[in-house]
Amino acid sequence: MSNKIVLLPGDGIGAEVIYAAKDVLEAVSKKFNTTFEFSSHDIGGIAIDNHGTPLPNETVNACKNADAVLLGAVGGPKWDNNPSDLRPERGLLGIRKALDLYANLRPVKGFPKLLHASPLKEEIIQGSDLLIVRELTGGLYFGQPSERLDNGNAVVDTLSYTKSEMERIIDKAFQSAQLRNKHLTSVDKANVLESSKLWREIVEEKKNDYPDVTVEHVLVDAAAMKLITNPTQFDVIVTENMFGDILSDEASVLTGSLGMLPSASLAEDGVGLYEPAHGSAPDIAGKGIANPIAMIQSAAMMLRYSFDKNEEAQAIEDAVEKVLNQNYHTADLKNDNGTLVSTTEMTQLIVDAI
Repeated sequence: MSNKIVLLPGDGIGAEVIYAAKDVLEAVSKKFNTTFEFSSHDIGGIAIDNHGTPLPNETVNACKNADAVLLGAVGGPKWDNNPSDLRPERGLLGIRKALDLYANLRPVKGFPKLLHASPLKEEIIQGSDLLIVRELTGGLYFGQPSERLDNGNAVVDTLSYTKSEMERIIDKAFQSAQLRNKHLTSVDKANVLESSKLWREIVEEKKNDYPDVTVEHVLVDAAAMKLITNPTQFDVIVTENMFGDILSDEASVLTGSLGMLPSASLAEDGVGLYEPAHGSAPDIAGKGIANPIAMIQSAAMMLRYSFDKNEEAQAIEDAVEKVLNQNYHTADLKNDNGTLVSTTEMTQLIVDAI
């Protein structure tokens, strides 16, 4: 049976890294005698140029009929002055909403061979291995009203959640903690926000359903500090949309490069979307120097979460680690003692390792 995968290359380096992931998946297909069926569609800036909208209906329908979606990146200075409804990022927010991708899972792991690339001291980040579980379809980014008032002299954004929206992401985090080291850190701003007070109440209720998981509550400002002073204290972090957006990008400093961070965005019962944590990096697009590993690792997450192909996913992850241990690196992973390779060369090394 063929697994239908929709590719959304997007903008900037998106196409370069997504087709690197496709090459790796084709190597997995040969090794494990499994079949993937690929189709490509527009999203973001290229969709605005080609279709007049950042998220064409054709793209939405293709994603809804797929088994999984791989997304490269969206955005770039070309569209910076567009009105808000014609910004590339609206395509990303829109596809998350259309597929009801409520849970974003972002693993952050410090690879031993890359500790030098982090601006933090090696003894601080050594052994760091955490998972950030972020609510993705509610909160400040989607609440209404969100508008300018009084002829532009005032603004309003709305942070809105239902109890059920909070419950499902908190359940997902507890379940993720059960599969790891059984420690959950819930991040909120319960000393100020009503939404966070409800969030904390739900976490307290839910922990009775997961007695094997240890729970702690941390305010978001303290969590931001602890992420860069003592990251190894974290196992699974769960938080709402905006806090998760900020903290997950902050956590990227642990690896030394956004080019190393994959992510999965999951629905309760439907297609999952997998994308690297980095942006479209238009300044390096077309130069052949982009790091494809975050996208390749995202494809491994797809195999694990959408297709239940754990052996195949592990083969990709092992291949990535083997290549890194051989001191190959792309330009973002500065290594004076290693061998600098291009996007395509890094991809081929990983394919060969598989």
